[in-house]
Amino acid sequence: MRTSIVIQNLKCGGCAKTITKRLAEIDGITEIEVCVETATVSFTVNTEQATTSAKEKLKELGYPSIEDPNGVYAKAKSFVSCATGRLSQTE
Repeated sequence: MRTSIVIQNLKCGGCAKTITKRLAEIDGITEIEVCVETATVSFTVNTEQATTSAKEKLKELGYPSIEDPNGVYAKAKSFVSCATGRLSQTE
């Protein structure tokens, strides 16, 4: 089943790279696509638990879904995730 989540704090390709890498670590999630323009993360999932795990991982990284609160702490975490993604692009 294809699932899409609209997220907050998505700014650039560095963010997208971190999100893609970290969601790929979750069992049951494949074909991950991140669209910076629409702040959407789409993926194929085989269980509802994998979707829940993806939302939790996104929140942990600082990219909560649009219906979740987006406080200063989430924004700070997304900044770190973004920087990590940007640094790994140069490798």
